[in-house]
Amino acid sequence: MSGTCRALLFFTFKTMERAVLIGVIKYEDSEQVVKDNLEELEFLTETAGAKAEKWFLQNLDQPNSKTYLGSGKLEEVKCYIKENNIDLVIFDDELSPSQLRNIERELECRILDRTNLILDIFAQRAKTAYAKTQVELAQYQYLLPRLTRMWTHLERQRGGIGMRGPGESQIETDRRIILGKISRLKEQLKKIDKQMASQRGNRGSLVRISLVGYTNVGKSTIMNLLAKSEVFAEDKLFATLDTTVRKVVIENVPFLLSDTVGFIRKLPHQLVESFKSTLDEVRESDILMHIVDISHPNFEEQIKIVEQTLLEIGAQNKPIFLVFNKIDAYRYISLAEFDFEEKKRENYSLEELKQTWMGKEHSPAIFISAKEKINIDKLRNDIYKMVAEIHAGRYPFDNFLW
Repeated sequence: MSGTCRALLFFTFKTMERAVLIGVIKYEDSEQVVKDNLEELEFLTETAGAKAEKWFLQNLDQPNSKTYLGSGKLEEVKCYIKENNIDLVIFDDELSPSQLRNIERELECRILDRTNLILDIFAQRAKTAYAKTQVELAQYQYLLPRLTRMWTHLERQRGGIGMRGPGESQIETDRRIILGKISRLKEQLKKIDKQMASQRGNRGSLVRISLVGYTNVGKSTIMNLLAKSEVFAEDKLFATLDTTVRKVVIENVPFLLSDTVGFIRKLPHQLVESFKSTLDEVRESDILMHIVDISHPNFEEQIKIVEQTLLEIGAQNKPIFLVFNKIDAYRYISLAEFDFEEKKRENYSLEELKQTWMGKEHSPAIFISAKEKINIDKLRNDIYKMVAEIHAGRYPFDNFLW
């Protein structure tokens, strides 16, 4: 593929670029849900290295098939970006190739959609050859149907004497190159998958626990606490892309603990497909520790998104241990003086939430703060009991009391 294509679509934010964010409130969506999505999109924008200057929201039954927004709102956005010298416009949904082309023509500005933004962050965060290969494959799969947009400034060779071209246009050449690249990347991943499968097989029958959860909930911090390791942890989205596996021993029982990429709403399907092999560690685990950021105002929705992703990768039937992290940051609004109002989730105290979740059958749960190391000893003890039970079934002779 030509360098022009890649430079136009996938780039790294080198300076703090200024952006506006665009969202549509569809018929079935509540305004609050869309605002929450844009808050997350703003966090994604900051993680990529840009600054969100303004949001634009529009109520539509469905996004406009040609320009995503209505003509009036699009004109409003156009005026704002020209008056304020905005560098780029980021949309909260994945745009079709024709939408991208039409919006760019209308706004005369660089356009990104949510998928492109997430792919860019993954490209920045990928450190190992395996992660880089997975991200590159997802990028090419995203780019392939959008090649027409990259070459709108070129025309096919016209017929006539002296005007016959070499047989194919530049866009067809790029499409053929990309298809070949996708095929080679898939072959590379197959080879690496075999190596990783072999590594997992060489670990024997040790009990395996995988940390799963929404991105930026503290999985890597918990990994560092339990394994006494130095896994990279940062208050940004997708700090961890590669699966990290550590051997942990609590009292006399050993087990393997793995930390992998976090999940997110509207996770691009290209990434889900590319990273399925990375998530083999999750599928082959004996226990899933689902880490939840209880200080997040929509943590229940994040739980559902993680459960849906586990379903997509075939890991929904694993035993799950819910770990509610960041209790030190939990805040609620008391209705003590307004008892006539309907009580909402944000009005529940931490103790009330504990009783709600701890009382659910078949859902073991614990409330901790990895940052402040609150309740970590109980977490270790709970893990020990679960692992010891499985370990005793696999290694019965380890339990002789002679």
